[in-house]
Amino acid sequence: MALVTIVLVLLAALCVFVIAAVVVGREAHRLDAVAPRSVYLIDEVVEFVAEYLPTETQARLTPDELEQLLTIHMRWLHAKGLQPTNVIDRRQDIADLVVVGEDDLTAYLLGEAEQHGIEIIDDIDVVNVVDAHLAYFEAIGAVGPKAIDLDS
Repeated sequence: MALVTIVLVLLAALCVFVIAAVVVGREAHRLDAVAPRSVYLIDEVVEFVAEYLPTETQARLTPDELEQLLTIHMRWLHAKGLQPTNVIDRRQDIADLVVVGEDDLTAYLLGEAEQHGIEIIDDIDVVNVVDAHLAYFEAIGAVGPKAIDLDS
């Protein structure tokens, strides 16, 4: 009788292990297919970007202007399909290569800044803001790899 009890306990332990391994494996596979969650809080972004900017750019932009530039940048990303509206547990299903050109973005931001009454004294300020904003995206894990330069 003791031998039967030991065999049943071992069989039960084996069944529990198999069930646990299947469940953990299935969830690991599901989570691997889902994009990681990146939380974008505008107050944190403004603070991060402001600290990341060179002192010359910090001196020329107010926090409100910086926030407006970041919002315009986010709208541009959304228009390019890089900021989807439905991101909760979204599968990583990006099939098309999307390349963000810095020159196009800089020109766009300069034009939009002028329309929104943001006085940009130096074009390099916009470049610095974009670089800092992209550094924030990288810090929270919300940006993909840089494209390979095919000309090199």
